[in-house]
Amino acid sequence: MSDTRTAFFYGTLMAPPVLHRVIWGTPTPPTPAHASLLHIQPAILHAHQRRQVRHADYPAVLPSSPSSSVRGTLVTGLTDGDLWRLDIFEGDAYKRRKVRVRPLLQNPSQKHSQEEEGGEGGMGDLSLKEEDNIEGEEVDAETYIWVSPASELEDEEWDFAEFVRSKMKRWVGYEAAEADEGFQGRQSVIGEALWG
Repeated sequence: MSDTRTAFFYGTLMAPPVLHRVIWGTPTPPTPAHASLLHIQPAILHAHQRRQVRHADYPAVLPSSPSSSVRGTLVTGLTDGDLWRLDIFEGDAYKRRKVRVRPLLQNPSQKHSQEEEGGEGGMGDLSLKEEDNIEGEEVDAETYIWVSPASELEDEEWDFAEFVRSKMKRWVGYEAAEADEGFQGRQSVIGEALWG
């Protein structure tokens, strides 16, 4: 597939059920063929910072000092249609931009350990310290950069584990099914947020 696209995700879309819901309308791939289209692996984006969006379940990423970095997922195999749906999902607060990211490599024992613990594919071992990351060669990708006022952001980092534990169900479960096929909660898509 030569005309596929590559993206770096750093927030809710790191969870494959959320990504699948946005691009396919269901939290799981509709067919085995769909499942084989995407390759998801952990990656790191340098010279950027991730911050919590005020009163929201999701984060923002902004360019930052060279010493800052954001861990996320690198997804290959996306189509132009997938990116169109992702653009709608992200709304006007973000702009899709080209970035250079480094895939995070894992040795076989780390990968085996993660699978035994039921790790979610593509996110890698989130318990690893940043200094233990093994970075691969830089690759081109696209990501969604925050373009709304910085005053809409909290000072603290967004917590992916907390999102999965206490909020993801709203994004992929029954409540999400009642919303607009994966575009739930985004003011730019449905006019008002479903939660406060």
